[in-house]
Amino acid sequence: MFTVKNYILGHWIEGDGDGQALFNAVTGHPIAKATTKGLDFAAVLDYARTKGNPALRKMSFHERGLMLRALALHLREHLPELYRVSYQTGATKADSWVDIEGGIGNLFAYASLRRKFPDTPFCLDGEHHPLGKANTFMGHHLLIPKEGVAVHINAFNFPVWGMLEKIAVNLLAGIPAVVKPATVTCYLTEAVVKQIATSGILPEGALQLICGSAGDMLSHTCSQDVVTFTGSASTGQLLKSGKNILEQNVPFTMEADSLNCIVLGEDVTPAMPEWTIFIKEVRKEMITKCGQKCTAIRRIFVPENKLEEVHIALGKALAQTVIGNPLNEKVRMGSLAGETQRREVREQVQKLLASSQIIYGSLDSVELIDADAVKGSFLGPILLLNEDPFHSKEVHEVEAFGPVATLMPYQSTEKAIALAKMGKGSLVSSMVTADKNIARQYVLEAGTHHGRILILNNQCAKENTGHGSPLPLLVHGGPGRAGGGEEMGGIRGVKHYMQRVAIQGSPDMITAVSNVYQPGATGNTITIHPFKKYFEELAIGDQRITEKRVISSEDIDRFADLSGDHFYAHLIQTDFAGTMFDKQVAHGYFIMSIAAGLFVDSYEKNPVLLNYGIDELRFTKPVYPGAEIQVRLTCKEKIPQEKKEPSDIAKGIVKWLVEMIDETNEIVGIATILTMVEKKIQ
Repeated sequence: MFTVKNYILGHWIEGDGDGQALFNAVTGHPIAKATTKGLDFAAVLDYARTKGNPALRKMSFHERGLMLRALALHLREHLPELYRVSYQTGATKADSWVDIEGGIGNLFAYASLRRKFPDTPFCLDGEHHPLGKANTFMGHHLLIPKEGVAVHINAFNFPVWGMLEKIAVNLLAGIPAVVKPATVTCYLTEAVVKQIATSGILPEGALQLICGSAGDMLSHTCSQDVVTFTGSASTGQLLKSGKNILEQNVPFTMEADSLNCIVLGEDVTPAMPEWTIFIKEVRKEMITKCGQKCTAIRRIFVPENKLEEVHIALGKALAQTVIGNPLNEKVRMGSLAGETQRREVREQVQKLLASSQIIYGSLDSVELIDADAVKGSFLGPILLLNEDPFHSKEVHEVEAFGPVATLMPYQSTEKAIALAKMGKGSLVSSMVTADKNIARQYVLEAGTHHGRILILNNQCAKENTGHGSPLPLLVHGGPGRAGGGEEMGGIRGVKHYMQRVAIQGSPDMITAVSNVYQPGATGNTITIHPFKKYFEELAIGDQRITEKRVISSEDIDRFADLSGDHFYAHLIQTDFAGTMFDKQVAHGYFIMSIAAGLFVDSYEKNPVLLNYGIDELRFTKPVYPGAEIQVRLTCKEKIPQEKKEPSDIAKGIVKWLVEMIDETNEIVGIATILTMVEKKIQ
């Protein structure tokens, strides 16, 4: 039996004393012990703030994203070892895939998200706000990495995914993490952190690991820190209401186990493909990770007239589940994470039996392959039936965190929605229906009580990721009992670890602070055309004001014929009485095309490789024949791109503010165009 170590202060350290014994969930054999006794948690957090935080804050989003990508690639090289350790938690290969490779997938997802951010340690948030008529005073919002540490307290069911899905977000945001996995499966988290530490990819202090009790760690947190918790609602509430958490206003994100539900639509019959989809989804959610998922289905609502048919179909589906040693290739469901978990599940089922009855499975016996039911922490799928869900509080309040779900009838979609809400807040709900009206009604009325809703039908059956699969770019969390927090969610999740500060000042000052050109700021008048500059040579604010071009009626007619756009406002013979225009008006896209002709440096080859697109385009004033148009072209923002292959051309994306101005010096159109520009140094 080995001792699980803590990775703190840049070293692997054992706690004092005997610690908590950890067991192989399949065989019951002791495999390790873990303790944090004697650790200085104040020093752990201080180390993260003074070592990891400054190092990460100096890195740009792009550098941090590439760091995550390198980490993901490194961990993929050690999958066989991680799978071997994972089997000891009772997980099958499929379960381990979700945990290990799903976690690594999160790293890849957030690495790719770097492209949504500038190549700076900070970023602007939202649009600018002019605050004066003369455009000399404006406001904006800036996101800056917090100066603290992310403290992640995770549940036992996903020792790898639970850590990686969280640190992917905080590391991209630019702050370090201290991870405290649940002790019972912390040896798998330790195996991953060993590989991370050995790689040397993360800066010193960017990641620390606590294997055992969190001790008084939360009493040393401050307002610059962020605490996230995944686990039971009762434990989460206890931690969230801690004296220091409240006094210091420490941001606390909670994701609690919830009584998630699935609803079979009134329209679905056994002859429809949605029926099969429903049965398969329930079975999958009951047996994956042995039902030990915060997103697992706990409540099953079906139309009253289909209750018996669903009961029979689910029984047949669950009977096909082969349970036993995860190392056996025939096994599809392993064990619970430990004897403590099995005992707790049985106790919770006993509470549910106050108003429900078991219609499939047993609390006392289970048929196994290649395993011992006494030594291992096995429990077969248990399906309960509650025929009066509106008058049974237990089924909406008690969660058995294992392969347990309760089947219940409903009489109408309105009542199904009411039953779904009786869970008092869930992470996820699924509606299986082929009826668009039922789907719409369910989402709009049940959405207030759920963090995510999956609409399942035959159309998305092959590609859908499933009821219980949170995705990196979608928020994971839920209201009420589910904790009231949000995790992941792409850019939304990154913002949780950054301070949003409103900044006010002149356009010049906001440009200087943000490194993004703001409308009204002083441009850098240059003699060389900006399209002749390489990526490195361009400066934010480089500006060119073009010659003027007179717009004629003949121009408008020719563009109408060339484009095929003969909208009445562009035709000279139109009677304009009662319209918004005085006379024939130029096409907006014609004005944009004219603008391109004015600002594009023609004929000679230059570092601009191609036009990458238009982010924003607005036409703000009608342009009539006789108007004189010129363009103010300004380098707004630069985003470097890394080479995918050594032979690739080194390049970056440049955003240009294009202001189209008429003879009265008023803006008639404004756009942000993107060009791909070659770098001078290859």
